[in-house]
Amino acid sequence: MIGFLEERHADLRYRAQAWVDASELESEHDPRRIVERLARHDLLKACVPAQHGGLRERVELRDLCVLRAVLGYRSSLVDTMFAMQGLGSYPVTLAGSAAQQAALLPRVANGQAICAFAITEPEAGSDVSAMTTRAVRDGDQFRIDGEKCFISNAGLADSYVLFARTSDDRHRGISAFLLDGNSNGLTITPTELIAPHPIGTVKLSGVRVPASALLGQEGEGFSLAMATLDFFRTSVGAAALGMATRALDEAKARVLARKQFGRPLADFQATQMALADMAVDVAAARLLVFSAAHHIDTAGGPVTVAAAMAKLFATEAAQRVIDRAVQLFGGQGVVAGCIVERLYREVRALRIYEGTSEIQKLVIGKALLKP
Repeated sequence: MIGFLEERHADLRYRAQAWVDASELESEHDPRRIVERLARHDLLKACVPAQHGGLRERVELRDLCVLRAVLGYRSSLVDTMFAMQGLGSYPVTLAGSAAQQAALLPRVANGQAICAFAITEPEAGSDVSAMTTRAVRDGDQFRIDGEKCFISNAGLADSYVLFARTSDDRHRGISAFLLDGNSNGLTITPTELIAPHPIGTVKLSGVRVPASALLGQEGEGFSLAMATLDFFRTSVGAAALGMATRALDEAKARVLARKQFGRPLADFQATQMALADMAVDVAAARLLVFSAAHHIDTAGGPVTVAAAMAKLFATEAAQRVIDRAVQLFGGQGVVAGCIVERLYREVRALRIYEGTSEIQKLVIGKALLKP
């Protein structure tokens, strides 16, 4: 990606690719062990600043994107565990006190702490401001009651960045807290998805945290959540890019090897046109993702639209590419255990989490109509 990546990002990609190629990541299903392996190869250092054991002076989105594209190509579970270390710690990087940062971020980089980002509720998904989980101040503590759903690493996380309402103001009434995963009053119910993913519902019943658990100031939670999601949204597109690239590679190998009517499938023009459509989607997604990542790392201005475009296009394109790959595989493409069948299940969530495709379109459309 000449012009978007610098040599340091390319070096990181090559190092990660060498590890992935030499590892049996697709057979690794233990989330905690995955985090330990990511840490052992220094990949989690990309999630925190150098001051706390990280890779760069500040967290760079291009690092996250090159790593998620490499990891997503091989295993969506490994990609998820990497991404959650970043998503669940970045609010602490942005707004945490010196004590909060020192207590958590080095443990994120070395794999000793697993993170979670708890914002979604049964009636507050795309509309974050509709959340009802409430934190009530009680002296030098807050008492938190409510329910969060579809929380990655629920029950596994050592640390949750939790968003709760501290007043009735729609946006300024939301605050962020750093919550210990072993807090009294937490009840975890696992959720089973169509693809392997540590996720569940988190119920909070009288959970007490000290006032020092606040991230930033009271009432700043909504802006902190949006800043975090704006930063990480492009990396979702990078994960989708990795999955789409894998599907294209698998499809090419399949049509070259399989014969129908006495000829390889690759000889048929319909096959070649399908592959062409897939390749164009992959190339366009790659350009849009890394263009957005470069812009967000270097522009210093509004990044919401660039992130929305990258996530929207890359995730929708990956769905198209993987669907075509399944079609080219024929019946084998829907057999459990086939790589493209796995990708077909795994890619679907990317068009929903961290902002649905529909929400991304609204973000882009509203921006286009502003004077």
